[in-house]
Amino acid sequence: MVDIWSGIVQAFWLVATLDAELVEIAGRSLRVTLSALVVACLIALPLAALVAVKRFRARRLVIAVLNALMGLPPVVVGLVVYVVLSRSGPLGVLGLLFTPSAMIIAQVIIIVPLIASIAHQSIRELWQEYHDLLISMNVTQTQKIRTLLWDSRRALLTAALAGFGRAIGEVGAIMIVGGNIDHATRVLTTAIALETGKGEFALALALGFVLIGLAVAVNLAIHWLGRTEREGSW
Repeated sequence: MVDIWSGIVQAFWLVATLDAELVEIAGRSLRVTLSALVVACLIALPLAALVAVKRFRARRLVIAVLNALMGLPPVVVGLVVYVVLSRSGPLGVLGLLFTPSAMIIAQVIIIVPLIASIAHQSIRELWQEYHDLLISMNVTQTQKIRTLLWDSRRALLTAALAGFGRAIGEVGAIMIVGGNIDHATRVLTTAIALETGKGEFALALALGFVLIGLAVAVNLAIHWLGRTEREGSW
């Protein structure tokens, strides 16, 4: 209990005084996670809509693979990305290893299946309602996908938030590909792991509370920007 209260007090003090190191680490965490989320949504949402609308032979297999990859072990993703981006790897010439870019790549791979699977469920239900109407209007495949994505935007927000929650709390993969380098690739989760290993439990808890507060604040901001409570319900 002493460590918990000490962590709460220290977290409050770090935030109240706008500790420079905390601001830097928190800002990096947000930049990496939000960048990964944007890239993942650009990949996952059109993919989910395409799988819902288009009928092709391997469709069931694609859906099964997406659902299976939702539980993809982050450490394995980190290891694969590390091998690919290492000097002896196929993309080693890019020099991305131990940079925020490598962390973004790892997070994108982790959250794309999650966002796509959740989004697919919502889009598929909407497609069942819109199927006859869109077919009768003789619209193109691209127009169908755009319509479904737009009309299910509030449900897709849930998928995006699920991806954000998993990405911002990730530590294993980004520790491997980022290296937890001070002033370069250290984020809140890797800083918590470092301080816990050093036995600084109060500081680790303080960083943890800041991480939770950051995640909640971003979720509330996205809900507010999406006007989900004013314009409709889930």
